[in-house]
Amino acid sequence: MESPILTQWREIGMPRADAKADHKYAPTRCAAAQASTEQGILPPCHHHEAVHDPQLVPCTCPLFSCPWEGHLEVVVSHLRQTHRINILQGAEIVFLATDMHLPAPTDWIIMHSCLGHQFLLVLRKQEKYEGHPQFFATMMLIGTPIQANNFTYRLELNRNQRRLKWEATPRSILECVDSVLSDGDCLVLNTSLAQLFSDNGSLAIGIAITTSKVHSSEAEM
Repeated sequence: MESPILTQWREIGMPRADAKADHKYAPTRCAAAQASTEQGILPPCHHHEAVHDPQLVPCTCPLFSCPWEGHLEVVVSHLRQTHRINILQGAEIVFLATDMHLPAPTDWIIMHSCLGHQFLLVLRKQEKYEGHPQFFATMMLIGTPIQANNFTYRLELNRNQRRLKWEATPRSILECVDSVLSDGDCLVLNTSLAQLFSDNGSLAIGIAITTSKVHSSEAEM
């Protein structure tokens, strides 16, 4: 039997006064994501640009070409206030990406708060080969690489008695999300597989975050 997953209901990029906490899914297509990529060009990755103050980090939102820089501890407030990216609470949530039929490139994004930290989930539809769109999903910790190594995230698709899981260590937002996705160090779905797990054009991805067991594993070796 599947364990119950408690989530909050939010729609990214479109603030809603009637949002309720007892809905099962979090619909997460950002209108700005489509607007920023409808010309077929992804926003440039600012992580490769020079940062004058080593304590400052660039904006980590992949939906916009944003010139903002700030300290790591204020990244969350910047994403929420400037880009209207909502945040869900709990170790286990369901990420619902709607309108999967939208042309590539398109991004879906949400923040996830649990275990005293905040994470950024990015789902991207992109053509690595012309005419063959794929879906790439990854979890980024809004923190340092050392902090990221303390966690494990799991992405799970479950529909019609079929189940697909991806488990990995999250990457730090100090790394470039574009590079993480292009390297394939993430959940990768082709169109046929995405359709197999989607329902009326929406893809529900279960997300679970736990503390990493890497230290105990090393002790057993």
